Amino acid sequence: MSKIEEGNSVTLHYVGTLEDGTQFDSSSERGEPISFVVGGGQMISGFDQNVRGMELGETKTFTISPEDGYGQSDPEAIQEVAKEQFPDGFEPDNGVLVRGVNENNEEIVAVVLEHSEETVTLDFNHPLAGKNLVFE
Repeated sequence: MSKIEEGNSVTLHYVGTLEDGTQFDSSSERGEPISFVVGGGQMISGFDQNVRGMELGETKTFTISPEDGYGQSDPEAIQEVAKEQFPDGFEPDNGVLVRGVNENNEEIVAVVLEHSEETVTLDFNHPLAGKNLVFE
């Protein structure tokens, strides 16, 4: 059997969990495997590295550090924003994901950390930044 190497197109199912067992994603539950070119930059580097060398039908469990996943959490990506910058009627709740567009017309996503009468504190880090990720 040949082993997966850089440049191969692969299709697979995966389950992603945090180290405490909390599941954050599962292609199996969606009922749709993912397809990508190994080394093509479509996947986080740690995932790409760990599928290399696998064989058809093989199951593998591996842990990816933040450096090979979504990076470390950046304290500068936590920002306080004036509530008036949100649409009328916006009522933030801690932990809620909010979406918007930046000055370059690119979509941005943040999590509400806290809010007051005048401000909303947003975390623009990727929700999985700073976490070890376990994939099967």
